[in-house]
Amino acid sequence: MSVLNITGGPVSGTIRAHGAKNSVLPILAATLINKDVSIISNCPDLADVRSSIRILRHLGCKAEYSGCTVTVDSSDVTRADIPESLMREMRSSVIFLGAILARTGHANMSYPGGCELGTRPIDLHLNALKSMGAEFSEDGGNIECKASRLTGTEIILSFPSVGATENIMIAACAANGLTTIKNAAREPEIEDLQTFLRAMGADVSGAGTSTVYINGCMDKLHGANHRIMPDRIETATYLCAAAMAGGRIRIGDVVPEHNSAVLSALSETGCEITTERDVIELKRYKPLRPMRPIRTMPYPGFPTDAQSPIMAVCTRASGTTVFTENIFESRFRHVAELTRMGADIRVEGRVAVVCGVDRLYGARVKCEDLRGGAALVVAALGAEGVTTISHLTHIDRGYENLTEKLTSLGVNINRM
Repeated sequence: MSVLNITGGPVSGTIRAHGAKNSVLPILAATLINKDVSIISNCPDLADVRSSIRILRHLGCKAEYSGCTVTVDSSDVTRADIPESLMREMRSSVIFLGAILARTGHANMSYPGGCELGTRPIDLHLNALKSMGAEFSEDGGNIECKASRLTGTEIILSFPSVGATENIMIAACAANGLTTIKNAAREPEIEDLQTFLRAMGADVSGAGTSTVYINGCMDKLHGANHRIMPDRIETATYLCAAAMAGGRIRIGDVVPEHNSAVLSALSETGCEITTERDVIELKRYKPLRPMRPIRTMPYPGFPTDAQSPIMAVCTRASGTTVFTENIFESRFRHVAELTRMGADIRVEGRVAVVCGVDRLYGARVKCEDLRGGAALVVAALGAEGVTTISHLTHIDRGYENLTEKLTSLGVNINRM
């Protein structure tokens, strides 16, 4: 088992953001609905991306990873099932459901795995596809879906789910007629998917707003080249790392407005933040101050994926910060590990109250989920002594070359 050993201390340097994990996965799934070759660049080398490539290959596609580019030839799809072993590797594997159904007329898969963050709202995906004419049956945790041809319709989501919005968009490209998604997710990753679908020849509009329109035109779809947008959550994590450790960081290849909520919160702690067209610079030389209450919300609200790293920063702030988690009911699993390092955090349901302490101390801790693991890395940078972090498979799902990037910033870190 690999572990990270991290010694706290200030950071200084420049890094670049890798491509967005939460964007590349639905885009790789979307390559299934054309019968051509697609080239996806700026793909991060992450465990979840590798899992998606294995799923594509299992389905019959030719998928190759070279450098930061994935080439997918989906001309020959021979299967419509995803084995349980692959489904369990990542939470977002259900994004393949709409694509497989649209391409083959049927699909068979189990419930997804990944981080245990609470109830997975698969019903949003299933109900939307049902309204488009799909029929579902469940047996022992397996989902079987059939649809001779999907039909466009109006879908009103009860919650602006990112995954459900993406699944509907992909499936609707192969449906007969117009599909309208109301209360759609507005995340930048939805816009990135729209850009790729349009490059394939799809008729999609409205991404980035609460209403998305898709005119089915599967016969017109073709392969496309696309560059994945920057990863706003990786960017937020390294900004939190610099805020916690102190010093200066400059992150390139970013879209600053995608991180507006995070930048606002970090500014309240006393960090000096400046932005350019595709660069964010953060400096922190003074003691950390507490933030106003943080409430996670769908975009453009505060992102749930940034809640854990921001909480780690607040453990050293000179005051109290209150967190309310509105997206996942089990996203405070990192709290127990932070308290092992000396943090003062009390949790009641979906609310966590963080009282800043003068010092954190290095300890042996383990990752419970992807972003919780990132929080432990952030906390280690502000702790005295050496912190040893285990169960790194979670971190590997979302952060490419984390050890190398932190080393380039002057961090004393090694992976053993």
